[in-house]
Amino acid sequence: MSIQAILENQVKQAVLKIFNAELPVVEFQPTRRDFEGDITVVVFPMLRVVKGNPVQIGNEIGTYLKANLTEVSDFNVVKGFLNLVIADAFYIDFFNEIKDKTDYGRVDAASEKSVMVEYSSPNTNKPLHLGHIRNNLLGYSVAEILKASGKNVYKTQIINDRGIHICKSMLAWQRFGSDETPESTGLKGDKLVGNYYVAFNNVYQEEIAEMVAKGMDEKIATKEAPILLEAQEMLQKWEAGDEKVVSLWRKMNGWVYDGFEVTYKNLGVDFDKLYYESDTYLLGKEFVKEGLEKKVFEEDPDGSVWCDLTDEGLDRKIVLRSDGTAVYMTQDIGTAIQRVKDYPDINGMVYTVGNEQDYHFKVLFLILKKLGFSWAEQLHHLSYGMVDLPSGKMKSREGTVVDADDLMTDMTLTAEKISKELGKLEGYTEEEKQALYKIVGLGALKYYILKVDPKKRILFNPEESVDFQGNTGPFIQYTYARIQSIKRKADSMNVKWKQAVVQTSIHPKEKELIKLLGQFPEAIQLAATNYSPALIANYVYDLVKEFNSFYQQVPILAADNDALKVYRVQLSHKIGEVIATGFELLGIAVPQRM
Repeated sequence: MSIQAILENQVKQAVLKIFNAELPVVEFQPTRRDFEGDITVVVFPMLRVVKGNPVQIGNEIGTYLKANLTEVSDFNVVKGFLNLVIADAFYIDFFNEIKDKTDYGRVDAASEKSVMVEYSSPNTNKPLHLGHIRNNLLGYSVAEILKASGKNVYKTQIINDRGIHICKSMLAWQRFGSDETPESTGLKGDKLVGNYYVAFNNVYQEEIAEMVAKGMDEKIATKEAPILLEAQEMLQKWEAGDEKVVSLWRKMNGWVYDGFEVTYKNLGVDFDKLYYESDTYLLGKEFVKEGLEKKVFEEDPDGSVWCDLTDEGLDRKIVLRSDGTAVYMTQDIGTAIQRVKDYPDINGMVYTVGNEQDYHFKVLFLILKKLGFSWAEQLHHLSYGMVDLPSGKMKSREGTVVDADDLMTDMTLTAEKISKELGKLEGYTEEEKQALYKIVGLGALKYYILKVDPKKRILFNPEESVDFQGNTGPFIQYTYARIQSIKRKADSMNVKWKQAVVQTSIHPKEKELIKLLGQFPEAIQLAATNYSPALIANYVYDLVKEFNSFYQQVPILAADNDALKVYRVQLSHKIGEVIATGFELLGIAVPQRM
């Protein structure tokens, strides 16, 4: 049982016995560093049920706890804060309890109900870019954190493989492609198709400019440009099952899927189940018909179908165009329903999508509720801010996006450059160096993105992210490698650190480390509840800072006796394990040497 759980029970008993009052909750916080103590009970909230002076109340509760709990060795009260000093014996016992648990912090799945986490969900008209990297890293990490918190988790994506954007690339390839293929060009398939999306937009803009120059209103020109009308006609042919259009669609999407697979592998993310918009939009259209019968939707004179949400403070949302073609909302309705059909044990879905789609998901969740699906109450939009570079915002149509593959390569090269400048790689083979550069480069990228609260916008600075000092991935990876070096050196000195030792007292720095170790399971649960990998990232950083302070101030292998050496190597080992576990939840590898 955690010290907080022990204290909560005893504080409630103290309030009942001393003040004859029932305390619903006990509020704790870490004791401020300028006061003596390990954990603080906040007295002020108790004044709702206990009348009196908060200092006097705190002193009476503290006296009770010291008399009745061996875990509490002393206390002090500062204003309305009861600071408790926890006995060394508690921390020694706690460490002995967890030191051999390789799965410490994780909880086995305790429920038959599952959560599905959706992330990535790209369009098949362009390669993945920096924005997709944040999406993938967030979604993958949240899925891993939910698993560690005790949930069954399915990882999925919806591949947006149909629609006008796909037809734009297809049409441009037909016009300008000269039968180019990934093999003939040496390009990844997603990059080749993306080039034709940009080519379409270039011609489209030229046609608009020409029509405006001839006197047409610009808004009309954007709707009536010949190449756009041709793309719209292609979409209608696709939905009608035109053999040539469908064949081209399959071929070009196949190129893109092959390209995506390479990117996902390099990024270190995976999926349990793939959904395709080309399948789920049909189910969505079926439920649009059902929604019309139930009066959830309404049909306009032009044949388009809408959902009127004005009574809920939203607006009218189109769910089917007048020509009968589906919109994103149609597909998303169908996808959600299909997922529950495929996995009846789902009790929640997490959609990892940028905050520009906040309104879309409010509407989607409300429509699903109106259609009568009870599980719609358990849907969550993991909304996140955009990623910018010092050069500004990315634009897919103009071809100014930061390609995900190129960025990962650049991060590896940046890690190589900085590692060579630091000169820390003596004795490494070239193969070992290249593997390390990739671990450090990707670790820097992932940590820089995941340490920020998902809701916040990020200005990504590649050079800053690979700094070996401060709150960075490489700084934490270096600390982990330092711990592995301590263990190797201990082995060479014949320090038998895997054996059991009896320890009766601990250094204040050891106590601080064990206190932090005790917070790891809570950090996992908090990160799961808030869908925030940043809470894990910053927990690990705090742990690493505390370990480095311990390393600088407390002798480990130069300790006074063998038992103390063993104990401190064991403590270092457990810190390393928790660093590795925390980084594993973020999808980040740790090196054995640096």
